[in-house]
Amino acid sequence: MTALLNDELGPFTVADWHALPERGDGTRLELLGGHWLVSPPPGGPHQWASTKLIRTLTESMETSGRSDLYVLGGIGVALSTRGRHALIPDFAVLNRPPDATSFRPEDVLLAGEIWSPGNTFSERRAKHDAYADGGIEFFWSIEQDEHGPVELIAYRLGDDGYHVESSADAREGVVRITACPAPLDIDLASLRP
Repeated sequence: MTALLNDELGPFTVADWHALPERGDGTRLELLGGHWLVSPPPGGPHQWASTKLIRTLTESMETSGRSDLYVLGGIGVALSTRGRHALIPDFAVLNRPPDATSFRPEDVLLAGEIWSPGNTFSERRAKHDAYADGGIEFFWSIEQDEHGPVELIAYRLGDDGYHVESSADAREGVVRITACPAPLDIDLASLRP
């Protein structure tokens, strides 16, 4: 579940986000349109899916000979000072060594979000648009509803925003995803414990 902090009156800036002390309680504090967005620590199913995706992406990059890319989870990305967006994707592929606290959009080739039932449609849309505005080439949206199959929508950035390149769910078995720095095969059913 994610909520805006009602007692904070924006708009806050990316510089404000950078100046915050590190949070020790596992919550994630993001900046979306100049407003704080706080999320509790991810639950077990969410962490399972994130770990599996990071492992699958890492193996794919290594197999493809892309030792210049780094797959990480939960990193800060200062997307836009103009739009006042600084997000923490659940997983990301970087084109530089992970030697910083947060990264610029040009450092990120792929960003992915694993949605929980508490993520509203407006939050999902705003994050989708923020990643596109930041110029992130690939964006993955993972739906992990406990009542249905795991679903993945993989987007590629075009001149007018993101376009769906792949859309699949766990009932399809192993699927090929090309909206990625190195194409990969993934069994979406493995993203559920």
